[in-house]
Amino acid sequence: MKKTHMELLLIAALLALPACGRAQTIELFNGKDLSNWKAVLAKPDVTKDQVFAVRDGTIVCAGDPLGFIETDKSFVNFKLELEWRWAPGKKPGNSGVFLRINGERRPLPRTIECQLKSGDAGDVYAFHGMKLDGEADRRVEIKGHELGGDLVGVKKRFANENPPGQWNRYEIVLNGYDLTVKVNGRVVNQARKCEFTMGPIGLQSEGGEVHFRSVRLTPLN
Repeated sequence: MKKTHMELLLIAALLALPACGRAQTIELFNGKDLSNWKAVLAKPDVTKDQVFAVRDGTIVCAGDPLGFIETDKSFVNFKLELEWRWAPGKKPGNSGVFLRINGERRPLPRTIECQLKSGDAGDVYAFHGMKLDGEADRRVEIKGHELGGDLVGVKKRFANENPPGQWNRYEIVLNGYDLTVKVNGRVVNQARKCEFTMGPIGLQSEGGEVHFRSVRLTPLN
């Protein structure tokens, strides 16, 4: 496969990193505050702290308005681990984990999303023309989506979520062009031909109170 100029630059940058630094796990959430996260929200008069709060070592996302927080650093190849749950006693809603965010910042950005919508955790999507592919019988494609533009997705093979209100665990490996998604320790989805670019990690606000904790990333070669 012929590589683009941008891909070659990214590969060169990765090869220049010290070998001992590539496998060091990074705590993306320090358990105390969101000082290293920035917010992009559909309502500009709403602040990050009004939507994303930290309580007892947990990120509490109110779910409204639509938007996300993103890390202040960008990543290319990594294993991302985190836990999430829907607020106990409340109706579960929608959310997502964003990978390689790039381009114009808008409430639903150009990114690869690992879906968290209740019942759909493990589905993956790529918005605004971002590239992603998978098995034909699980692949979806929509042109001109109101929020996501031209998007493609790969539906999960099966569900492995815990009941709403209980904690779940995501393990997401994005390495080069390949994406593997585990929910609660089991591989539920895989995608290929993922667009090779650098970008922050994001946590989405999209209706329904959702909690996050133990958000950590390990860079890969």
